[in-house]
Amino acid sequence: MDFAAALTYFILMAKKKNQDPNFKLVAENRRARHDYAIEDDLECGIVLHGSEVKSLRNGKANIAESYAAIEDGELWLINGYIPAYAQAKSFPHEERRKRKLLVNRRELARLWNATRREGMTLVPLRLYFNEKGIAKLKIGIAKGKKKADKRETERKRDWQRQKARLLRERG
Repeated sequence: MDFAAALTYFILMAKKKNQDPNFKLVAENRRARHDYAIEDDLECGIVLHGSEVKSLRNGKANIAESYAAIEDGELWLINGYIPAYAQAKSFPHEERRKRKLLVNRRELARLWNATRREGMTLVPLRLYFNEKGIAKLKIGIAKGKKKADKRETERKRDWQRQKARLLRERG
C-alpha cells in the first residue's frame, strides 16, 4: 500500500469514529485539570429524571462547582447544575439536587479508600452522552495542587509551546 492510499484510509477511518450521532459532550470541567493533579478517572452512570435528560440534550449543564462524595455507601454528585426544562412545567426538577452516580461495588470501595485513606478528591471532569445515548459522568480521582505545583505546570506548558514554535520555524 502506497503512502497516499494509507493516508486516505487513515482519514476515512478517523471520520467514521468521530461521526457517531449519539455521542455528545454536554459539560466539561476544564478548571479541574488546573486545580487538581488527576491520578485516575472513572466513568459512572447518573440517575436522572426525564426533564433533566431533555435539558441535557439541549446541551445546558454546569459541573464546574460540583464534586462527588460517598455518603451512606453510595456515590453522589453534589452541586451539579442542570437547568429546568422549559416544556416540563407540570413536573419540573430541582436544578441543584444531589444526583446518584452508578458504579459497581468494587469501584466504590476503591473510591472510598482513595478519599478516606489517601486524602484524594473526587472531581467531575466531563458530562456526556455515550455512543448508546446514555448519560455518563467521568469523575477523576485527584489530589489538590498547591500554588507552586500550578506554576510548575504552567512553566512546562509554556516550554512545550516554545519548543513547538522553534521546531516549526527551523523546520
